[in-house]
Amino acid sequence: MKKHGFGKAIIWFAPVELFLIASALVLGIFSVYKTISLVLFSAAVLLALYAALAAYMRRNAKRAKILIAALTLLVAIGFGLFSVAEFLVIRQAHTDENPEAPYLIVLGAGVDGTQPSLSLYNRLTTALEYLKTYPEARVIVSGGQGPGEDISEAECMRRWLTENGISEVRIIKEDKSTSTDENIANSLAIIDTYSNDPNNVVAILSSEYHLYRAKRAAESAGALPLGVAARTSNPILMVNYFIREALGVVYLWIM
Repeated sequence: MKKHGFGKAIIWFAPVELFLIASALVLGIFSVYKTISLVLFSAAVLLALYAALAAYMRRNAKRAKILIAALTLLVAIGFGLFSVAEFLVIRQAHTDENPEAPYLIVLGAGVDGTQPSLSLYNRLTTALEYLKTYPEARVIVSGGQGPGEDISEAECMRRWLTENGISEVRIIKEDKSTSTDENIANSLAIIDTYSNDPNNVVAILSSEYHLYRAKRAAESAGALPLGVAARTSNPILMVNYFIREALGVVYLWIM
């Protein structure tokens, strides 16, 4: 029994090392893929726990089996929650049919100095297409100024849209928000000063992976949201963000 338990522990060592190396490489070479790196690191930690429990069987096989069963149950619950969250995120990751609305809220993303990040650029190109398709719509560019940003996300979006042919008259800037909930709440408050729409219909534009959470925030604030999805142009980054978003949704459920 002792040799058997130690042998089981040895089996886990190589995968643990591989996951740790992969995590370090992803983080070191592709720092933007932090969530993928975190998933690989978490897998290494999980395998290390199983290895430790397998080694513990040499001392107390009965207790070790109970601990392994408990750990497996926790992993199953966590994976189940993640799977449900990911399903909901993916299900909303598209533009709704006929998303025309009087107002389009464009949610901000990172700004590199004064230039839009890739995520923000993808949102802006989608916003430009929407505003050309629905020339009567006005747009609220929403986002404050964060670390490493020389201007607010809202100002960056305003500049980009005007440079690409959208009239200043159609653009309303909301530059105080620092979270999705604030984006939505502050933007809806602005709309209320302009509109008396009893249905409170509004189009919300964000990256495809973010629409589930954005639309839920709008519904909680009393709006009827129509989703407009900006496709993430980097496929690996898209996978990274879809995983991160599902983890974020699970965190919100738990908290």
